[in-house]
Amino acid sequence: MHTRSSFSHNPHLRVSRPPNQCDGKLPACTACEKAGREKECSAASDQQFARGKERSWVAALEARVEKLDRRLNHARSRKASVALHESDDNTIAIEAAERRDSLVDITAAIHRKAARTREKADFNTLVSDFGLLTVNATTPGFDTQESENPMSFARLVLAAAQHDALPDPDTDELPTQEVAEAKFRFYQDNILPLYPLFSAADLQALVPKIYDDADLGILRGMRSWEYWLFWMVMAVASAAQSKAMNDGNYYNALQYVARALPYADRAFIPGYTTQIQSLVLLTQYSMLDPAHFDSWHLIGFACRACIDLGFHKDHTFTQQSSKDTIDSRRRTFYCVYALDRAISMVHARPFSFKDDDISVRLPSPSVDNGSGQLSKPSDPSLPLFALRRLQSDWYQTLVQTNPSDPLRDPVQYVWQKYRETQKWSNELPADLPGRVRAMFDLELDYSSVYLVVPSPRGPKLADHGRLLIFEHTIRYLYKMHEVVKASVSEGFYTYHDALKVFFMGSQLVTVLRDPGDSDLWQSLGAVRPPQLQPPLPDRLDKHITNNITRSLLCLDKVNETLKLYGERWEQVKTLAGHFDRTTADIKPYLETRRDVVKNVIARNTQKDGRHPLPQSRPPPNPSTLAYQSAPMSQHSAQQANQGVSWGNSTGFQGHHNVQF
Repeated sequence: MHTRSSFSHNPHLRVSRPPNQCDGKLPACTACEKAGREKECSAASDQQFARGKERSWVAALEARVEKLDRRLNHARSRKASVALHESDDNTIAIEAAERRDSLVDITAAIHRKAARTREKADFNTLVSDFGLLTVNATTPGFDTQESENPMSFARLVLAAAQHDALPDPDTDELPTQEVAEAKFRFYQDNILPLYPLFSAADLQALVPKIYDDADLGILRGMRSWEYWLFWMVMAVASAAQSKAMNDGNYYNALQYVARALPYADRAFIPGYTTQIQSLVLLTQYSMLDPAHFDSWHLIGFACRACIDLGFHKDHTFTQQSSKDTIDSRRRTFYCVYALDRAISMVHARPFSFKDDDISVRLPSPSVDNGSGQLSKPSDPSLPLFALRRLQSDWYQTLVQTNPSDPLRDPVQYVWQKYRETQKWSNELPADLPGRVRAMFDLELDYSSVYLVVPSPRGPKLADHGRLLIFEHTIRYLYKMHEVVKASVSEGFYTYHDALKVFFMGSQLVTVLRDPGDSDLWQSLGAVRPPQLQPPLPDRLDKHITNNITRSLLCLDKVNETLKLYGERWEQVKTLAGHFDRTTADIKPYLETRRDVVKNVIARNTQKDGRHPLPQSRPPPNPSTLAYQSAPMSQHSAQQANQGVSWGNSTGFQGHHNVQF
């Protein structure tokens, strides 16, 4: 179809003559030339020409040339842009609206295809990343060096459980063999008996194997798991011997962990028993270094690995499985089980799995002492596993069950579980090492108080329960004070023990503030024998007859213990400061009460032998309000440093809800 072109495309060639009979001759028309007015001729001015004059026709041609030149330049630039596939989509849309020609359509099609290609590639990359993130303990190993940004199970674990970044190692040389042997000896004596992840013989053989290879300058079949084991045992032993956050043992522990991390990808490869053992070693270290790792998340990963590999069921054994293999699997499982129960309880969090989901017998009571002989008596790990099973039973019943379903007789249930715990203590082997027996005695007092304090399904605290809490807290806090004051570290005492000290001290303060329905101080002051069973535990401070004096001395020991632990862990300083504020008013009250009791006893004015005591409760003050009920909250060191509220310490809701 013929389209009407513009003037610039088809300029008029007919010339319209001006009214003065101008013939259009240049530079002046004939009429003006004859009249002597060449310079005034209107033909010399383009502005006086109407549309269609000769000069207008030339201008139209020039305009057309300029427009064609602009289009040509635009086409050249569009061609270069299309070749690079990097044009702006907005520019394409605007130009397409202005000029719907084939070039724009082709360009738009090319860009749409390029966009779809990029979108498909991004989607495939995202799906691939999700596939790596969903790796579990049955996934076979893979080479993390194949991709530019690999995502391994180890990196997933560290991303979830690591807090602060570790410093870079100062050297790539091994410590002296004497230092390594001393660290391994400490681990073998104090930690391995409680958590027998591997045999003592294998542990003893690792050090010479590492150093022989280093001397020869060769790698004699050493695996990443063995290097991980070497450095993590060194780190755990060093951190366990640390007394302050800036001492040499803590500094060396950080260096050893940094040396171990390059082997994490291989050590954490899913599908092998070594994955569980590697996670447990890192969990043990995290209990000693809460600033860098979160123990609750790490033990959760270890529990998941156990379940994925079937360690939580005895029926997964094959007929060809030897007794040693079965015992080894059971020991590995119960090491994870014991740590999961201990860590979850101290943080007042749920277990990683329920007891109903497992069916694993305790391993045989035998110990590989590294000499090739099996020693039948006293495997220290078995009493620990048995205690964790007792704790797990009542913890799930009292804490993890729906609180809207109260127990039919919570007092009777608590007394029954209390007796079972006492029975466990009475049946401990007599030949247990002294440091192990001391740790078990502490666990007995801690477990007894945790059991007796009000819980979601048993909120009422009986008067006899107050007496039990009073005696067990005094025992526990006295013994922990001795442990912290000792010049040499023995046993496996961790950051969680500092949390326990704060909990037990808080329970003591709460009992001192709340005597219950009866006059608890009259009972304590007169040392009246309990009318309810079970009986009170034996006292460690029998030389002190006045319970008020016992309380004051114990509160001072709590303050000192927390301050000493604060030199080791920065997070404990917050607990120590809070405990100081909490006891600021109770101490003067107890001191006044003690003096009054002494005066009353001296005068002996009461005929029936009962001594009238001053007011049984200290006056309410802001620090008392710190023990009102609060929902259980989760572990957060950042919130602890911000000074959060501290829940009711007499019940589970306030047990360890101190926002660590």
